[in-house]
Amino acid sequence: MEILSNVVNYLLSLGAAIFVPIIIIIAGLIVGMKVKDAISSGITLGVAFTGMTMLISFMTGAISPAAEAMLETVGISLPIVDGGWTTMSTISWSWPYAFLMFPLMIGINVLMLVINKTNTFNADLWNVWGKIFTAVAVVGITGSVPLAFAVAAVQIVFELKSADAHQHRIETLSGIPGVTCTHKMVFLAAIFYPIDKLLRKIPALDKDFDAESLKDKVGIFAENHVLGFILGCVFGVLARYSIAETLTLAIQAATALTLFPVITKYFMQALSPISEAVSDFMNKRFEGRTLLVGLDWPFMGGSNEIWLAVIYSVPVTLIFSMFLPGNEILPFAGIINIALAVPAFLVTGGNLLRMIILCTIGSPIFLWVGTAFAPFMTNLANTTGAVQLEAGKMISNSSIDGPVFTYAFSHVFKFLEGNFIPLIILIVWVVSFIFYYRDLMREAKAAQQLEQEEPLEAAEA
Repeated sequence: MEILSNVVNYLLSLGAAIFVPIIIIIAGLIVGMKVKDAISSGITLGVAFTGMTMLISFMTGAISPAAEAMLETVGISLPIVDGGWTTMSTISWSWPYAFLMFPLMIGINVLMLVINKTNTFNADLWNVWGKIFTAVAVVGITGSVPLAFAVAAVQIVFELKSADAHQHRIETLSGIPGVTCTHKMVFLAAIFYPIDKLLRKIPALDKDFDAESLKDKVGIFAENHVLGFILGCVFGVLARYSIAETLTLAIQAATALTLFPVITKYFMQALSPISEAVSDFMNKRFEGRTLLVGLDWPFMGGSNEIWLAVIYSVPVTLIFSMFLPGNEILPFAGIINIALAVPAFLVTGGNLLRMIILCTIGSPIFLWVGTAFAPFMTNLANTTGAVQLEAGKMISNSSIDGPVFTYAFSHVFKFLEGNFIPLIILIVWVVSFIFYYRDLMREAKAAQQLEQEEPLEAAEA
């Protein structure tokens, strides 16, 4: 058992840029790709992941100090340290039963594929730590390991069903066929869904307004490099930087926004061949069935709307952290909150105005959940020694993926103590997810029927 644990931990320690391409190469060979094509796709995917990680680190390194300076300006001091997702991952993997989540995730995926309850093959095995994080939260509250794995299993099922439902919209927005997102960050879209439905009823908000529309309205000022420069200048001024520091930050922001779409092209280059091979493989063996490849979110990173929403959310989150009742976490490592922008992007179909509204509404959720998770994450960090903390310090994350789902499903057993709030939140999330799932599936079915009708109409003409 210890040997298996060491092997699994070693493979996962390689990181997504190595581990996921290995899975893709193996999958490509299984579905009949030529060795050279499979290896080429895998290496290109590794390049894309590394490039996206470098850009996000570069952007975080530029903006985080400015955000910290803004907080220092107003003299804000909050007791919970924001360790970001990397620290949460480290703490999660320190759980003694963490390695068992790996076979559970694969087993459920294979079973659901065999009984035709999903069309998604989750290649994003590296992010198994997200399930471990939820399990750790359950154990921290209930003390029950079996219950922790049961809740993690539920999360795995929801991830696969969510991936199935989102595929058509993701393909429409990203232009990459046969690929979907299995990351639990998209779970927040279920909560955003009813709000977005209401926003769509407002005439001014129901019109197309993506990054391209913004360019039509303001011209060069909406070009990636110019917009990034302007936003960087704004951050520099708010942080009370010198002129030189402000201009440096402006160029850094311009660089990041310019290069994000460039990196995304490599995701398309890597994933298109494997997507075609998987599709051919499934068509030969399962008539009428299409297998989807589930991945982490970065392949959608070429969408400018995501980054505009991310940058907008930084000052919004900082302002909320200062005045939000019940918040005790100082947002820092998680200040670049992808887990807020991606669900808003998906549920709105890339409508920038509605994304900004949803990000404003969603920011407090992350702060509250980050505060709620601090006690047992701190306890686990201290008992395992995974993270060294100063005496009296607490640690959490201000951008926990799928915060509503993670909080509700891990804290639901609090109702045994008379606290019914997590149970109510869980019911709200599940109901919202069901309606959102149905809406996405109807959208995909309508698009499929339209595609089938077009050739017939062309033939008749």
